[in-house]
Amino acid sequence: MVLSAEEKALVVGLCGKISGHCDALGGEALDRLFASFGQTRTYFSHFDLSPGSADVKRHGGKVLSAIGEAAKHIDSMDQALSKLSDLHAYNLRVDPGNFQLLSHCIQAVLAAHFPADFTPQCQAAWDKFLAAVSAVLTSKYR
Repeated sequence: MVLSAEEKALVVGLCGKISGHCDALGGEALDRLFASFGQTRTYFSHFDLSPGSADVKRHGGKVLSAIGEAAKHIDSMDQALSKLSDLHAYNLRVDPGNFQLLSHCIQAVLAAHFPADFTPQCQAAWDKFLAAVSAVLTSKYR
């Protein structure tokens, strides 16, 4: 999935605003995921999954930081996310459908926190970008 130069700029631009708030925003996205899609909790039995917990914020921060890295290497995400793809496919064995669910939750959080920036064009770019990230993360499942 190829992003246009304009789409890349929209993704990278918003990533700059997210970078200082990865734990809080990522934690909120995971809180939404766990509340809306209870089956996703099964991968986190060792976490305190109560809303706003330190475990959820910490992992949410890792998720958004990885997405930030993907944005920095938007033209070479396969390489940038290779280890993460291996981890999710071979060790954690996360259901590939969960990436799409999390993508929607991330977009909801971005829309709530950055309403002026998260325009319809930006949302479309992020949807495309997160679909590309998901495709990379699930590429090793085949």
